[in-house]
Amino acid sequence: MSHKFKLGQNVRQLGISYGGNKGTLLHGFYKVVRLMPDDGSGEPCYRIKSVDGERAAREDELTLVS
Repeated sequence: MSHKFKLGQNVRQLGISYGGNKGTLLHGFYKVVRLMPDDGSGEPCYRIKSVDGERAAREDELTLVS
């Protein structure tokens, strides 16, 4: 699967509520700093960075900041 987001794009990470529904926005913006290989399920992954640090995220957890 190819990556939806590109290096340098600004994204938000979606949280997962206890009911299993995605959609709760976590605080802050992130910048895509690295495209990573797909995970075991075939989902593209990224390294994203904010002023608070860097983390890994799956593509289905991210939304583009417009």
